Amino acid sequence: MREVAVVGVGMTKFGRFPEKSVSELGGDAILDALKDCGMSMKDIQVAYSAGGGPTMRGQEILREVGTTGIPMMNIENACASGSSAFREAYLAVASGHFDVGLAVGTEKLGKAGLLGVGAQAREQDPEGIIGTFVMPGIFAQLGVRHMADYGTTAEQFATVAVKNHRYSVWNPRSHYRTAYTLEEVLNARMVAWPNTLYMCCPTTDGGAAAILCSMDKARQFTSKPVRIASSVLATPSYSPQGMGFVDVREMTRRAADLAYGQAGVGPEDLDMVELHDCFATAELLHYENLHLCEWGEGGKMVQDGAFDLGGKVPVNLSGGLLSKGHPISATGVAQICELTWQLRGEAQTPERQVPNAKVALGHVQGGFTSCTVHILTL
Repeated sequence: MREVAVVGVGMTKFGRFPEKSVSELGGDAILDALKDCGMSMKDIQVAYSAGGGPTMRGQEILREVGTTGIPMMNIENACASGSSAFREAYLAVASGHFDVGLAVGTEKLGKAGLLGVGAQAREQDPEGIIGTFVMPGIFAQLGVRHMADYGTTAEQFATVAVKNHRYSVWNPRSHYRTAYTLEEVLNARMVAWPNTLYMCCPTTDGGAAAILCSMDKARQFTSKPVRIASSVLATPSYSPQGMGFVDVREMTRRAADLAYGQAGVGPEDLDMVELHDCFATAELLHYENLHLCEWGEGGKMVQDGAFDLGGKVPVNLSGGLLSKGHPISATGVAQICELTWQLRGEAQTPERQVPNAKVALGHVQGGFTSCTVHILTL
């Protein structure tokens, strides 16, 4: 397998854009990525597209930027769709079949509700009424289980949201850019205890793109190629009882272990992390799943500032999904954009730029059925 580098990244501002189509959002992100590395579509040899609705969305996006007859594959893998598309582009280049690949993720959720269910007749859906097996309810239950097992408090979960909203103020591409106090987060409208409104990611529109090429070609396009040190996709192990708290932890931790092994680094080597904080409870659990701390230590550590800029390892300096937004299939590629900017020293403001960052990790969990972990290095 050849070494592969990220040479260009592009991302729209995340938000709600009723005037823009999904294809336009994807096209805007691709043009941004091409400009970033001085390429044109003629340089792209293969492309992978995640999300946005119809099966052939990728081909529609290519029409926005100039169809060139290249292979285009459409990817669906829940919240991990974008990061899975990035992984496929990585494998295509690493294998030697192609020298330059493109990954693009797009989504247009608007105010349709989580995963679009708001457009359905929810009064006819018992799960929608009870709320047990929709994502806010599921991640609330995971948080409550963590409270029961380790003594984690609602205030500690809320501190996650306070942290992420604070950093979003400095990210011009973030959906929301408002800082909140701990009291404001705790007193916001309750969605599913212990997660209040400000502890839940918004539904968002947006697009993100990344251009990858073999390392031997990378310096033709950038003076700071970002090496893809590991790319892992994991799914759950079989459990006859179905998936629960332990199964989710096992999948994510296994993906992290494989990624650290491939990259030849450990969690102690990380300079920053972008992880899947669809809810505040999720971020805290993933501190432990990704070995950033031991089981049960996440609550105390976030409260002590371990995951702030200047702490043990900064997490979600983009504002995370909680503020930046979660256009589902764009999320994984947007993480790659943020990690690349951070490693290049291009995060725009000192309030969220990690000084001299060399090693960065991106993590996305696709529901409870897939998990991707990427480690990027200079």
